[in-house]
Amino acid sequence: EIDGVKILHLNGSHYEMGYQHGFLLKEECLQNMRAFLNYTIKSVSYERLLEIWDIMKDYIPQEYIDELHGLADGGDEPFEDIAAVYAATECTSLVQCFGFASWGSATVDGKLYHVRSWDLPFNIKDPVSGKYVHENSVLVIRKPENGFASLCPSVAGALNGAGGFNEDGIGIGAHISWSEDQSFNGPPIIIKIQMVLDYSSTLNEAINVVTSKRSLGWSYIISDSKIPKGVAVETCANHFYVGEWNNSIEKNYPFWQIKDVVRRTNFFIDPILAATQRNRYNPSGLISFIQLIMRSNVFFAVWMNYKANSNEIEKQYGKIDLNLSMSIIQDVYSGKTDRLLSFIKKGAAGTSFLEAWDQWVACGDTGDMVVSFAARDKNACEVTPHYFNLFKLLNSTPP
Repeated sequence: EIDGVKILHLNGSHYEMGYQHGFLLKEECLQNMRAFLNYTIKSVSYERLLEIWDIMKDYIPQEYIDELHGLADGGDEPFEDIAAVYAATECTSLVQCFGFASWGSATVDGKLYHVRSWDLPFNIKDPVSGKYVHENSVLVIRKPENGFASLCPSVAGALNGAGGFNEDGIGIGAHISWSEDQSFNGPPIIIKIQMVLDYSSTLNEAINVVTSKRSLGWSYIISDSKIPKGVAVETCANHFYVGEWNNSIEKNYPFWQIKDVVRRTNFFIDPILAATQRNRYNPSGLISFIQLIMRSNVFFAVWMNYKANSNEIEKQYGKIDLNLSMSIIQDVYSGKTDRLLSFIKKGAAGTSFLEAWDQWVACGDTGDMVVSFAARDKNACEVTPHYFNLFKLLNSTPP
């Protein structure tokens, strides 16, 4: 541990990394697997989860199946439980989130800063120990024998927290974006993210991973600190969109462009993808607010998160750095910047809306990351951040 943050060093083959993960965090992995299954089977049966896994496994590279077998073997857990939990991330809308990347004229030094909030319900609890999943947080420093090293805030048992960045400056974060156009003909999101981090050295390589073998509705922020540049990507089963900050779609009303900034949360902006998700393209306005109050439409809340973060980015434009990026995301999630968003957050308690398990900012150019992890009863936005460096962790000797 460093300053109370658990650091998990993994290296070797995929099976070996999985085994190390399961062995070193045996009790924490067991608690989290029980918690996820207990939470999920209230709406999706265990048998159905395994059926979903049986479809998705045909789209997963063998090395990642090997890694999950290693996770099961190292932790003395049934592989079927691991498979069911990884399938659960695809059918319960668990991974909500917000992310943005800023660079060039938007930042104080022109460097790229990748920001992510990993939002999930705070009530996913192990029925045996009473531990919540977010209490078993971990920072994963990973060096596969054939691939790039990466740094990912996560929880025990998860390869990553649906985001991270690698040693070649590629950053990524995923956000669920509900869609009627979906299938299970692709890898689970956690594995798809790891594929990007392990093997991508360019934006195009990362984009190709997330736009191939598409399944559910997802959006992504993908960045390359070497250029520097970020893009927003939206996917569902039959469509995808890749947008730079100045793509005309980024300014479709009520959305707007910010020079050298891309941002996304839980809705599509591309009209073709948006039509697979919601009847009204515009998620703002009185009608959407009334629908939110009536609990018939969540997109006004999502819009307010997009709007509040965008407003804060514009207020700090040209001054953004590692610390200011973290202040933006923490202040918005704390309700300090927008009274209406704060009101909506209180009404949505327990739904994962603005309930952050972790929040982080990474600068791939320097390897620096600032991250805050939630405590048992504290949102990540309320917790003092910690500072790490990918390259220093790679060169350090684990205890």
